[in-house]
Amino acid sequence: MSEHFSYELIARDGPARAGVYHTPHGDIPTPIFAPVGTQATVKSITPAQLHEMGASLVLSNTYHLYLRPGAELVAEMGGLHKFMQWPNPMLTDSGGFQVFSLAGIRKIDADGATFKSHIDGSMHRLTPEKSIDIQQKLGADIIMVFDECAPPRDRAYNEQALERTTAWARRCLEAKTRADQALFGIVQGGIFDDLRKKSAEWTASQPFDGLAIGGLSVGESKEEMHAVLDTVVPLLPPEKPRYLMGVGSPEDLVNGIARGIDIFDCVLPTRLARHQSAMTLRGRVNMLNAIHSRDPRPIDDTCECYTCTNFSRAYIRHLISAREMLASTLISIHNISTLLRLVRLCREAIIEQRFEVFAHDFLSQYNHPKQK
Repeated sequence: MSEHFSYELIARDGPARAGVYHTPHGDIPTPIFAPVGTQATVKSITPAQLHEMGASLVLSNTYHLYLRPGAELVAEMGGLHKFMQWPNPMLTDSGGFQVFSLAGIRKIDADGATFKSHIDGSMHRLTPEKSIDIQQKLGADIIMVFDECAPPRDRAYNEQALERTTAWARRCLEAKTRADQALFGIVQGGIFDDLRKKSAEWTASQPFDGLAIGGLSVGESKEEMHAVLDTVVPLLPPEKPRYLMGVGSPEDLVNGIARGIDIFDCVLPTRLARHQSAMTLRGRVNMLNAIHSRDPRPIDDTCECYTCTNFSRAYIRHLISAREMLASTLISIHNISTLLRLVRLCREAIIEQRFEVFAHDFLSQYNHPKQK
């Protein structure tokens, strides 16, 4: 474990936790949502806008940055923080999920994965050692082990993938040399309770700086996701941060926090924005609907983000109709701000020992949205 990182528990309310993860680029108050900057940029949002929203952690993608512009170039430019002008903590995933979900022709073996680039069709090889090398060159504060994400309900595949993930995690621990980076292990195993338990117990026994839960929000039901979290989270060491990978809808954040998760990331807020959908704490609003064409209200009259304090629904719908890029930017600002606001409200409720009531009220309201 790295001496540059530590998790400080501030308060607990049942399994839900409020804490601070100390990193070389600043503190991360938890629970936290991390906007995703796949290509070293959160789509349509500047770093200054992210900072103004209160984002304290941003995620970027090893697979995409390895293919373009290349880890060596990023290192030459001073590392990912300097390259994209983000001074606060950063996380990079290992590339494993993208290899198995985006790449074309691929071959997976005990040593690693050979895959075809989705950009130009060129062939590439990723091993645990190469993934760590790329992530060390990128220079994010938190880096991930190279793992294999299997289809959630395929028992045979998950058994085989879990063996590889465990072996690869050992090799990642051995390959890591930078003390100023935290390496997180990843729990896999699909929806299978025994495989998840086996993976969680082994991962928890290793000297990782944090623990992640992967292979969720990939086709399983909400009930199956919750069952996995109920199995895995109690097996994770309380002195380390817990990261639920690729999960970011409002109801999933609250349900994850209720089960003891600290860190979330997802492309959802910016992806929805590009499809004219705004997130609120009551549900989603389709900003393309004609009902908004003369509506002077903001997207959410309880929101204090830049978008909601300055622009009407009518203006945003006009931008969408005119196909102006600003529409995606304004809705993205609002959506990310909404999720950051939600985790702050959860944190406050945990500290004030009223999270159970907060979660119940939120989920009751969110599951039955009352919108015009």
